[in-house]
Amino acid sequence: MNNKTAESQTRSNYAVPLITITLLFFMWGFITCMNDILIPYLKQLFKLSFFESMLVQFCFFGAYFIGSLIYFLISYFMGDPINKVGYKKGILFGILLAAIGCVLFFPAATFSVYPLFLGALFVLGLGFTVLQITANAYVSLLGPEDSASSRLNLTQAFNAFGTTIAPILGGHLIFEFFSEADGSFSASATRIPYLIFAGILLLVGLLIFYVKLPSFKPDEAEQTKGLGVLKFPHLARGIIALFCYVGAEVAVGSFIISFLHLPEITGLEEAVSKNYLSLYWGGAMIGRFVGSISLNHGLSQSKKMVYMLGTSILVFAVIYGIVDLTFAQMSFFLIFIALNFLGFLVGKSAPARTLAIFSTINVLLLISAMINKGDFAMYSLLGIGIFNSIMFSNIYTLSIAKLGAYTSQGSSLLVMAILGGAVMPLIQGAVADQIGVHHSFVLPLLCYLFILYFGIYCSKHLKEIEQTEVKGGH
Repeated sequence: MNNKTAESQTRSNYAVPLITITLLFFMWGFITCMNDILIPYLKQLFKLSFFESMLVQFCFFGAYFIGSLIYFLISYFMGDPINKVGYKKGILFGILLAAIGCVLFFPAATFSVYPLFLGALFVLGLGFTVLQITANAYVSLLGPEDSASSRLNLTQAFNAFGTTIAPILGGHLIFEFFSEADGSFSASATRIPYLIFAGILLLVGLLIFYVKLPSFKPDEAEQTKGLGVLKFPHLARGIIALFCYVGAEVAVGSFIISFLHLPEITGLEEAVSKNYLSLYWGGAMIGRFVGSISLNHGLSQSKKMVYMLGTSILVFAVIYGIVDLTFAQMSFFLIFIALNFLGFLVGKSAPARTLAIFSTINVLLLISAMINKGDFAMYSLLGIGIFNSIMFSNIYTLSIAKLGAYTSQGSSLLVMAILGGAVMPLIQGAVADQIGVHHSFVLPLLCYLFILYFGIYCSKHLKEIEQTEVKGGH
């Protein structure tokens, strides 16, 4: 009885911090997805090639690599900074840096200089790097290890909610509300939106400052220096898998508007295709909410089924209310929701197995997008989002499982792997300039093939973790 009371009290102690951090995940998802709006906007404004326009993602996600490399070097020579200052201070520093990045859009837009936009994105990316290192690891520590994937999927679901509404709201602000009276593009259209984003980030930071967050620090004897973290083979593979995942997800999202604009696909203009971009990110939101239920070992199988079905319908209804599309235009997505549901059932709440299933589906969808034309090609590409859903959370938690005092250091290496979001869109941009957008998706296809390998590897070599997770459900 005492154990149950203590357990219940611990859960309630973690509830407020988890809600607060989830709010942060939402805002950072929203601002990250604004890059998908900035790419076609800046491409037209500065008359850029696909390669040049993808420098947006290169600078933003390149900052993740530089920032996490700096973090890793500090932890190597001086000990892990987060272990010393705590997660709360780390999160607040990340928010402040991201807010400064947003403010830097003001001079970039005022002087209408492309490199200044890229510089602002780099600073913004540095802020989100710190948040990736601190907030993801913090969420995984807010409760038992066997439910870490479930918690991270839940917070990532709200991150995906931010990415879902960003194309609609952000696209409206930049392409319509703050555009010139004649509808032409102007650099000044980004000034006010990014100042608003900076203000909201600072308000979230203020809230986190005043909320009491549990402190997680290892014992002094466990403080880590050196390269001991690299002795874990599942982490090394996880770093490559995360590089591939972020690269593929960002590359697909970055090219959706250009892909739908192709005459052989739909020929849609940006103002319309941004709604379909929302559907891509909205799919990730559905999958993450459902995934947080599927991977929650505190629920019986029958309750999981009911909650997963109800959540799928509810979140689909929310997306329907957000996007400017008819039900007929969105109805195809119900097939992907059903397939996603089936994938979770076959995965049986095992993170590695579910990861392998979803990456297999994405490989098939990309092949379909490349060999087909018209609506079928469009549907295939948009369906990738819902199967991306659990990938970041599952790769991340599988990679840092059993790292102990090396968790923050391992997290910094995983965040370094977010460099994939900088490299893959840039390479795909170069490929698209040579062979066209339609067939340039061969690059993300290769990425999902490696993720499939990682899922199979973890299923075979992390049996003790899989068993721990299954036991947690009884």
